[in-house]
Amino acid sequence: MKNIFVTCTLLASASAHTIFTQLWVNGVAQGHTKGIRVPVRSRPITDVTSNDVICNGGQPLPKDIINVKAGDKLTAEWHHTLDSAGTNDPADPIDKGHLGPVIVYLAKVDNALTTQVTGLKWFKIYEDGMDSNKEWAVTRLYNNKGKVDFTLPSCIQSGQYLLRAEIIALHGAANYPGAQLYMECAQLNVSGGGNANPPTVSFPGAYKGTDPGIKFQLYWPTPTAYTIPGPTVFKC
Repeated sequence: MKNIFVTCTLLASASAHTIFTQLWVNGVAQGHTKGIRVPVRSRPITDVTSNDVICNGGQPLPKDIINVKAGDKLTAEWHHTLDSAGTNDPADPIDKGHLGPVIVYLAKVDNALTTQVTGLKWFKIYEDGMDSNKEWAVTRLYNNKGKVDFTLPSCIQSGQYLLRAEIIALHGAANYPGAQLYMECAQLNVSGGGNANPPTVSFPGAYKGTDPGIKFQLYWPTPTAYTIPGPTVFKC
C-alpha cells in the first residue's frame, strides 16, 4: 500500500507548475500578464523561509498597474505555462493531482512598481481549501478553467498594493520540504477605499515547515480535514 502512494506522489511530481497569468476586474480581463510579476521560469517554491516565497521573483517587472475599486470582484486566472491557455495541454491550468488550497493576500505599498518586496506586511483576503465533500480548491479551479473569484474588501484604504495569489500543491507534502508553493504578485491601484488597518503577517514568516497546512499527508490515511496555513481571512 505504501509503495502505491509513493508512486502516485512521484508521478504527480513529474508534471508540475502553474502560473497566475491574468487578473479580471468585475468580469473584464485586464490582459495576458498585464500588471503581473510573472516568473522567468515556472517552478515551485518549497522552502517557506526563502524570500522567493514573496512574489516568486518575477523579472523583469511589468510597468502596468491595474486600477481597481474597493469592493470589486476580482478573478485570478492560472495556466500551466504562459502559452498553454486554449491548448489541449492536459495539465492546463494545473495538473489535476496537484491538490491543495488557493489563497490571496494583499500588501499596501507606496509604489506598486517597487522592486523591494522584503519587509512588506500582508493580510489575507481569500482562502479556499478542502470542502465538506473532500473536494479541493485546486479541483474547483481546474474545473473553472483556471479561474478563481474573490472580492476586494470594501473597507481597505485607497492606494497601491501588491496582490499575492497562491496555490499550494500538497502531493509531495508528507515531508518538509515537499509542499509546492506557486505564487505571483499583481500590481494594483485601489480607489474608493475606507480606513481599515488589517492585522498583517510577513513573507517569509507567515508559514512554517511544521504547519499542518504545509506538512500534510494527502494520500494515506485519507484526509478528512485540512488547515489552511497563514492568518485568518480579513473581513471588513
